[in-house]
Amino acid sequence: MSKVAARPVIGVMGSAREGSSDNDEAQRLRSLAERLGEVLAERNCVLVTGATTGFPDMVSRAARARGGLAIGVSPALSRREHVSEYLLPDDAADVIIYTGFGLKGRNVINVRTADIVIIFGGGIGTLNEFTIAHDEGKVIGVLEGTGGVADRVKELAALYGERYASEIVFESNPEALIDKCLWALGERDS
Repeated sequence: MSKVAARPVIGVMGSAREGSSDNDEAQRLRSLAERLGEVLAERNCVLVTGATTGFPDMVSRAARARGGLAIGVSPALSRREHVSEYLLPDDAADVIIYTGFGLKGRNVINVRTADIVIIFGGGIGTLNEFTIAHDEGKVIGVLEGTGGVADRVKELAALYGERYASEIVFESNPEALIDKCLWALGERDS
């Protein structure tokens, strides 16, 4: 029996809000999110997000529009709670896993499910996901120029020093970012 390689799982962690009142900047960030989703589908990656709004939602919808597989990990216990209490969409992923673990618990599952964690903008929740990914030695891709946590990762990583085995890749181009992260993952697996 031949061994079949699993598709890489890419977690996109980022701003649940679009974050810019400047229309040109908001459009630029939307375009980056859409291109990131397209690239993930083109590279035959499985996408995992927090089943949330904002940039992860945009990436998920773009990946699915290109035939990609998207998994959402919800903080909620049920679909009802996901939609009515957390006010999250239920139509941007092919599968939603209802954890009942709240936001922080969901973050741990997101990161542990992913082979590669992509940071896109982000606030305190994304910071939490970054620190989990760094602590667990994940390949981390940072989409530079997207604001928030993404634009502070170099400073944050310097605080950690060399204690952890995570590899952090910085790029402002979605194609280059995913390709470099996949290469880094492949180097670990070889």
